[in-house]
Amino acid sequence: MLHTRKIAVVATLLAIIIVGMTAFRPQDDKPKRNLKVLPKDISKDSLDHVMHGWAHALGVKCNFCHAPAQDSSSHRLDFASDAKPEKQAARNMYKMVGKINKKFFRNDQGVAVISCITCHRGSPHPEEVK
Repeated sequence: MLHTRKIAVVATLLAIIIVGMTAFRPQDDKPKRNLKVLPKDISKDSLDHVMHGWAHALGVKCNFCHAPAQDSSSHRLDFASDAKPEKQAARNMYKMVGKINKKFFRNDQGVAVISCITCHRGSPHPEEVK
């Protein structure tokens, strides 16, 4: 009985310690967003899907448009930063594609006819039309 009581006390103390540690652990901050052309309420999964689609269409990785974080030791990207001009170029092209689709390719289903890959075809700098 004494052995069972010791185990119960140790288990209770461990539970209290674990709860205490999680209560005082700094909460992970929600990643900052800087959405200017995409919907502000876009889900993380949808945003990731769009970003991966753009990266695939241009044959690039995330660091093509996104600047590195200020903390150089982290090797992370600062997705909210506007430090790289490629990010603004992507925004401008996204708006341009939307206007082209709306003006020339009206589609009742809302499916885009023209997209990034139409011109880029896996290249960050598509060939100029000659």
